[in-house]
Amino acid sequence: MTTSEELFERAQRVIPGGVDSPVRAFGGVGGTPIFIERGEGAELIDADGNRYVDLIQSWGALLFGHAHPEILSAIAAAAAKGTTFGAPTLGEVELAEAIIAAVPGVEMVRLVSSGTEATMSAIRLARGTTGRDKLLKFEGCYHGHSDSLLAAGAGSGLATLGIPSSPGVTAGAAQDTLTSSFNDLQAARVLFAEWGRDIAVVIVEPVAANMGVVPPAPGFLEGLRELCDHHGSLLLFDEVITGFRMGLGGAQGVFAIRPDLSTFGKIMGGGFPCAAFGGREDLMSQLAPTGPIYQAGTLSGNPVAVAAGSAAIALAAMLDPYARMEQIAMTLVEGLAERFGRSGIPATINRSASLFSVFFTADPVRNFADAKRADHERYARFFHHMLAAGVYLAPSGYELWTLSAVLTEGHVQRVLDAAATFTG
Repeated sequence: MTTSEELFERAQRVIPGGVDSPVRAFGGVGGTPIFIERGEGAELIDADGNRYVDLIQSWGALLFGHAHPEILSAIAAAAAKGTTFGAPTLGEVELAEAIIAAVPGVEMVRLVSSGTEATMSAIRLARGTTGRDKLLKFEGCYHGHSDSLLAAGAGSGLATLGIPSSPGVTAGAAQDTLTSSFNDLQAARVLFAEWGRDIAVVIVEPVAANMGVVPPAPGFLEGLRELCDHHGSLLLFDEVITGFRMGLGGAQGVFAIRPDLSTFGKIMGGGFPCAAFGGREDLMSQLAPTGPIYQAGTLSGNPVAVAAGSAAIALAAMLDPYARMEQIAMTLVEGLAERFGRSGIPATINRSASLFSVFFTADPVRNFADAKRADHERYARFFHHMLAAGVYLAPSGYELWTLSAVLTEGHVQRVLDAAATFTG
């Protein structure tokens, strides 16, 4: 028995399913999850001493790989002064300023501790400022596990487990959630025609990344902006994944579309639990204590987390790794496509900037229904083939491949060499 297997047995006795986030249990691919001992740059080392090229990077939270020395230095300096105060600090002001300077659609920002908390709070703000109840989301887009966002088709985690929504979510909690198909602007228009006066907010991943990567069709995001403007609804971009990963200004900077509200997480925390929501000043100023809409958190703006986040954003601004990361993604996408083609394996690989994912299907993938029709059993076989070859992929065909700026040509070649020997 491996050390990971022993640890998983122990974990299952004290943690539901043996994991603290469901996809980690390998339910979508089978087998026993590997337990990680440490990370070094673009690589992971598990509890048995096996080394892997890491193409998860803590589900996108790490832009500069594991244990980056400048981020570690910032963390150590902050922690030496105290780990939490429950009071204002200079660090949270500096992180807020860095986000506002980088992201076009953010004029004020509130720091929180998770992406779920950010989207939940932003939706409350949208409902409070518009005086409307309904929200519109898209099948396959995941915005955290708050009740109103676990309506049907809530993205990667539920899709991996085959759960359409979730027990414990009441009909009352979900009744104000409207769901439409991603990239289907006409379907959104139909919903607005019926419910436009009641829709407070449209929440969307500008590049869907929780059904695998699905880029927006030409005109889709622009059309949502127009619908919101026409009906007096707010447009909320969930940039928890795309923020500071597609570019310093996020997807809204790449597509030049300004939402009213945005949510962020992952990279902006530098590897710590830290997230944010922000947007127009007139909306954000309605939050307590300056306005009537309540939101709070004991660990919001945690000094160690904001130090890590500020260091990560400063590195991104200084090093500007985005063009190189996109080139690496293109090399991987082209190389994988060539190797799958040589083996006669049907595959569609979607990419937007450095975000990409592999679907084992010959058909295009434009929405959640298309993503579900891909061959996820083949993905499971591919996952274990790559794991045995020392490449750590997401244990679900509904997740994206996440690159770090410290990937080398040698890492890329190791991935392509491993994929070349997969026969299906």
